[in-house]
Amino acid sequence: MTNQPHTPRPTLDQEAVLTHLRAARQRPTQVNLWTALADIPVLLAENDRLGRLLSRTRWDFADLLAAAQATLAADHDGEPDPLTYLRDALAEHQDWTPPANGELAA
Repeated sequence: MTNQPHTPRPTLDQEAVLTHLRAARQRPTQVNLWTALADIPVLLAENDRLGRLLSRTRWDFADLLAAAQATLAADHDGEPDPLTYLRDALAEHQDWTPPANGELAA
């Protein structure tokens, strides 16, 4: 993961989840098992969030790729302003904004 400010950050403490899992494996008491099981909804929420981010990334890439291909085709066809397709796609693109503290990204 890069250190860029616009990179989505994990919403889950992976080290804590691993610690809970190790504790449950090493000493399977009720408290340790329930603590490890309590991590499941958090893991599922993080999985869902990452899936939505990946889907958005794929759509953004597909839109920009289509605009680039349309721009190249327009240039090849001799259109007067072939960059219109790319400008339109970039104008519709919305920047990713980080969620507020403790809030999951939509």
